[in-house]
Amino acid sequence: MTNVLVLGASGQIAAWAIDMLAAQGATLTLFARNKHRIANVPEGARVIEGSADDRAALAEAVRGQDIVYANLAGDIAEQAKAIVDVMEAVGVKRLIFVTALGIYQEVPGEFGRWNRATIGASTLDTYAAASDTIEASSLDYTVLRPAWLSDADEVSYETTQRDEPFKGTTVSRKSVAALVADIVAHPAKHVRQNLGVNKPGTDGDRLIW
Repeated sequence: MTNVLVLGASGQIAAWAIDMLAAQGATLTLFARNKHRIANVPEGARVIEGSADDRAALAEAVRGQDIVYANLAGDIAEQAKAIVDVMEAVGVKRLIFVTALGIYQEVPGEFGRWNRATIGASTLDTYAAASDTIEASSLDYTVLRPAWLSDADEVSYETTQRDEPFKGTTVSRKSVAALVADIVAHPAKHVRQNLGVNKPGTDGDRLIW
């Protein structure tokens, strides 16, 4: 069985991923600022309450894991530094880290301009800094940059590389979770890759739900 640490376990993508990972037979450690906000705690999962920029709490959580999946909010640049430092110190190599579309101004056209204005350049720059920290590390990372997220109960996604124009405008949280679960099941996939994630057929100048 694969030992998986979920950082940001109270999040909406994580809720889908936790169910999928439990169904795959993963041994889960769920880490969140407020453990009572975790929507689903599978039988046998370990729960840790703490902050992802707290290196002591992170070290406790990371030790003994095979894969760390981080789906965080807040000061994500500082959190990324803490995660990289702890994982390298402890010797855990495999990281899946979720950021956002547009951190490299890779989203083309009118939608790209709207996306940057709506999310905000400073927020996107913070996500880009987190991604840069991860890519400069020795970790076997996969960075995911999802499109705008929907609650659709569907799995439908395609990916683009960092140096390719971003496709589409939206993707379901369930789809992102399915990609996370697939990487956990096949950890040699997408190693040291930075992937845009979107639903096929949602290209346009505005959101296509």
